[in-house]
Amino acid sequence: MDLYLPIANLSVNGVWIVALGMLTGILSGLFGVGGGFLTTPLLIFYGIPPTVAAASASTQVTGASVSGVLAHSKRKGVDYKLGGVTVAGGLFGSGIGALLFNFLQSVGQIDVVINILYVIMLGTIGSLMAREAWETISPSPRAKIKAAPKRRHHPLVAALPLRWRFYSSGLYISPLAPLILGVLVGILTMLMGVGGGFILVPAMLYILGMSANVVVGTSLFNILFVTMATTMMHALTTRAVDIVLAVLLLV
Repeated sequence: MDLYLPIANLSVNGVWIVALGMLTGILSGLFGVGGGFLTTPLLIFYGIPPTVAAASASTQVTGASVSGVLAHSKRKGVDYKLGGVTVAGGLFGSGIGALLFNFLQSVGQIDVVINILYVIMLGTIGSLMAREAWETISPSPRAKIKAAPKRRHHPLVAALPLRWRFYSSGLYISPLAPLILGVLVGILTMLMGVGGGFILVPAMLYILGMSANVVVGTSLFNILFVTMATTMMHALTTRAVDIVLAVLLLV
C-alpha cells in the first residue's frame, strides 16, 4: 500500500512505516529511549530527506513516550522533580537547536550535518557495545580482583554549586547537572529528531548516579515534553513535519 508524502514529495509503503513505528514504540517502553535514534536513520535509508525524517520522527517519539510515562508513573518510577529540571534544560536546548537548524538550512548544509551526526552517534554506540561484549566474553585477569566501591555520582557533579535533594532518585546533587544534560538533549532532539534517551539513560545512571528503578520513567518524562516542544518548533519554523508520515509512525 503506497501513500504519498506531500512534504517529502515521494511515495512510501504505508505498512513498512507502520511496522517501524511499532518497533520503536516497543523499544521506548522497554529501555526508556524514544526510538528516534532508530526511526530517523531508517527513514533516511528508505529515501526520505533527512530534514523531513528528523522533524517527523519527533512526533512518533512523543506518542511512544506517553504510554511509557503512564506505565512507569503507576509504579512510582518517575522522579518528577529531577525530570522537571531536565525538561527545563531541554526546552532551552530546543531553542538553541532551532536556531542552529534554521541557520544550517539557510546555508544548505542541514542534510549533511544530520547525516554526519548520525554516523558519529551510531558509530560511537556500536563501538561501545562491541567493547562491552568483548570484555564480557574474554574477561581480563584483573576482573578477578575485587573492585573498589563506585562513587555515587561523577566527581564533576559533586563539584557543582547549589544542592537539591531529589528524594525519588535518592540524590543530593546540584540541579545544574541535570539542567546541562537537558540542554544537550534538547539540541540533539531538535537537530536529529531523537528523543535523547540513548544519552539520558546512561548519563543518569553513571554520571548523576540515579537509582535504577526511576531512570527509565524519568527519561521518558523528559523525552515526552522535549519532543513535544521540538515538534511544535519544527511545524512553526522549519515546516518540515510531514503529517502523513507522522500519522503512519503514530499508528
